[in-house]
Amino acid sequence: MATSGHARWRRRPESVPVVVVGAAGTLVAGVVIGLLVDTSALVDSGGYLFGASLLLAVGLYGSTYAIDLDALRADLTGVLAAVTVGVLLKAALIAGTMLLVFHRPQALVLGIAVAQIDPLSVAALGRNGRMSPRARSLLTAWASFDDPMTVLLTLYLAGYAYTAAGHTGAPEVSGDGGGGYLTGLGLNAALLAGVLLLWWAGRRVTAVVRGAGSLRRARAAATVVLVVAMLVLAAAQQLMLAVALAGLVVRSAVLTKGLERAVGGAFLAAFLALGLLLAHGVAWWPGFVLGAAAFGAQAVVALGVMPLFVRDLERRDRIALGLGQQNGITAVLIALTLERDFPGTAATVGPAVITVNVLHGVSQALLARSARTRRPVVGRELPVAHARHFVHERKALDEKLDDKLDKKSVA
Repeated sequence: MATSGHARWRRRPESVPVVVVGAAGTLVAGVVIGLLVDTSALVDSGGYLFGASLLLAVGLYGSTYAIDLDALRADLTGVLAAVTVGVLLKAALIAGTMLLVFHRPQALVLGIAVAQIDPLSVAALGRNGRMSPRARSLLTAWASFDDPMTVLLTLYLAGYAYTAAGHTGAPEVSGDGGGGYLTGLGLNAALLAGVLLLWWAGRRVTAVVRGAGSLRRARAAATVVLVVAMLVLAAAQQLMLAVALAGLVVRSAVLTKGLERAVGGAFLAAFLALGLLLAHGVAWWPGFVLGAAAFGAQAVVALGVMPLFVRDLERRDRIALGLGQQNGITAVLIALTLERDFPGTAATVGPAVITVNVLHGVSQALLARSARTRRPVVGRELPVAHARHFVHERKALDEKLDDKLDKKSVA
């Protein structure tokens, strides 16, 4: 008995996915590497930003690739509300909490950094049996398309926060402001158009020339090359909107086989990168408050606002969406971008990411435990007292039924 109890203690809980255990390990490995080796030049380099952007691109594509298109069409109003009103309200709630606690203008940009939901985390942890396909599609669409709104908020609120902090001029993150944002939208549209044109051309050629096995294999290989090229180009130029939209269209069995592994690997690599970031300094208390505020803001928006736009959503799905806040490589990327103008952003966002994901994991474990306690147990014997009570009630019912039958037969 002692051995079996010890085995149960060592066994991983069912509510904790294997990829989460791996992520915890790679996070610790990243911190250890960052402490033993001076990686400051790496973290500040363009190569680090490109690698982080590539991880984000993989997560975006994997997230939208898994969306149920029928469910997306049915809840399109809810998705639009989530990525506009939802992001604005979450950023306001998070920034307001940070301003109330710390009284610093940087709270505005900190709220932006964690207001979105990380698509890589959602894609890696998306096989949650406690969410219906409809709710899962809503969450993945929410996570995939809230980034453009986050970029807009970064462009405009960073300038205000920069001035309020006592600096003169404009922050580097603002770049060309609205003009730069419009240019980015044009480049996203161009990349998406090129990818869709090549995808459509390949499908047309295969449809015209039937029965050619070598041609189909060539098309499968070309599809893989097309997607990889798109991800690399998007990471180099920060064209994430094109990647998210392409995931809704560019789908193939040859991609499905390897995409799940790619998303899992990117998820682990993202936590390794986060560990390198944490090794350079951590602001634990501000990070904890920031993470808790982000998690709470998601619950407020999902439970208080989303029901106004998404009708007939089951109670378990509303709760799952309320607990659906996840942060990862997206928040790290935004933190690295803001670090140049607002020193200390990365040191606060790093532990905030940890806090959000710990709260997410604990809430999912509690939700799974609650579901198990409500599940009827088959084959378990009733206690003796309950069994006797059940027998007496059954006899009383039988006697009443016999009396009624006797009266009917006499009549």
